[in-house]
Amino acid sequence: MSEQTKKFKEDASFSIADELGGLELLQAKYKRQNFSRHSHEGYTIGVIEKGAQRFYRTGGNHVAPKDHIILVNADEVHTGHSATEGGWEYRAMYPLPEQFAAMTEGLGPHPSVPYFPEPVVHDPDVAQQLRLVFSTLENSDNRLLRETLVYGALVKLMARHSKTRNEFEPRTRSQKQVMLVKTFLDDFPQADVSLEELAKLAGYSPYYLVRAFQKEFGLPPHAYQIQSRLRYAKKLLKAGHSISDAAQEAGFHDQSHFHRHFKRAMGITPKQYTGSLI
Repeated sequence: MSEQTKKFKEDASFSIADELGGLELLQAKYKRQNFSRHSHEGYTIGVIEKGAQRFYRTGGNHVAPKDHIILVNADEVHTGHSATEGGWEYRAMYPLPEQFAAMTEGLGPHPSVPYFPEPVVHDPDVAQQLRLVFSTLENSDNRLLRETLVYGALVKLMARHSKTRNEFEPRTRSQKQVMLVKTFLDDFPQADVSLEELAKLAGYSPYYLVRAFQKEFGLPPHAYQIQSRLRYAKKLLKAGHSISDAAQEAGFHDQSHFHRHFKRAMGITPKQYTGSLI
């Protein structure tokens, strides 16, 4: 198989398929898991198999019942917990923006990076196609079949439910200034930087920066820094660093702090994550 899969205590299995240069996949069954506000560098595309999930995205709360598709854009703040007493079961993939761009190269004048305006869609045809993708990636070694199904499902999803991201690029001075702060936190996640220093970078007062940043990205700067550190730590873990070294290098000086934030954002622990990379 082209992905390594490991079963975890919390009925979650994480894997990485070779397609698109490494496509992260999650199959999970949760009852008490409560995802904190977090974001991923990749999109979240999930199909609810049982129960229902309640989650925050795009400034509001949404419920995704069985057979519906959850869509969260890259870098978009969201949460997740059960909407029913019995919990929920789902399968999800996390393609990166650059993977979408590479996949759609040649389909138009420019590679397409999608924006999904609706957090939940009911599209039985695409949902079934995504299920076939998940099943094939788990059970088949046929590279041609695997790649064909991945490309076909994601292109159809974009064609039916996305808009171009260019419509949502920052246009105002305020958006551009807080983007400078976001870029700094993305590029230097481990930096011990103060709010006052970030405010000077943006040309705002500290209080105004916190308000403007949260309005634009759904998290205040300190919470967004945690998300950037988690992403950096994941890269270090993929590169073979130990959990303790990755935590410290990413700016988590307390390993239990790293463990807690990782679990609340990913639904699995750092140890479970590294186990899937073996």
